[in-house]
Amino acid sequence: MSLHIGAAKEEIAETVLLPGDPLRAEFLAHELLDNPHCYNNVRGMYGFTGFFKGKRVSIQGTGMGMPSHAIYVHELIHGYGVKQLIRIGSCGAIQPQLGLMDIILATGACTDSSFNDQRFGGHTFAPVADWGLLHKAYVHAEKAGIAVHPGNILSTDQFYGPVPGDWKKWAKYQVLAIEMETAALYTLAAENNVAALGILTVSDHLETGELLSSEEREKGFVRMGELALSLA
Repeated sequence: MSLHIGAAKEEIAETVLLPGDPLRAEFLAHELLDNPHCYNNVRGMYGFTGFFKGKRVSIQGTGMGMPSHAIYVHELIHGYGVKQLIRIGSCGAIQPQLGLMDIILATGACTDSSFNDQRFGGHTFAPVADWGLLHKAYVHAEKAGIAVHPGNILSTDQFYGPVPGDWKKWAKYQVLAIEMETAALYTLAAENNVAALGILTVSDHLETGELLSSEEREKGFVRMGELALSLA
């Protein structure tokens, strides 16, 4: 048991999927896992362990933003010995070739956060995905006929930023989309020598104004969940 996860060590698998929304964790566990067991409901942040095609895997909600996400990643690594962490989140697209429900494989994660500044004293660290997981996800998606977009994304600290249109400077440098967690995940994975990958589904588009409903964000990401579970 850790401070924010009320589970015995053996209740959590070595591969954990990390949706921000705990209700998405609950939905995907019951939709995709065999014999799902709820091991955590501390602060309403649900965690489940079950089996996918015979492989034991866990799904743990993390909340929104890098501070919340980092708490769960840290405790999963240090308290439960987790070896693979796969974020399954939503994002806002900023490139014209992307549409709602498209899936992005985050090869790297830019950030406007001070999360890494505190570690590197103002120097720049480039948080990147684990190559093994990234390659495996791309190959599996290709075989399954799932269109994916590998590329760079931005992890931001502010969902409602103070400068309208600020996203355009990131789009100019071919950043695909904006979310709020992956840079912290990749940094902590590198620090602790574990594998991490961010898989994101486009839930809104900053240029067109299109967006999914809250129910679609909670229950509409099954294809992304299946792709992530195939990596266990």
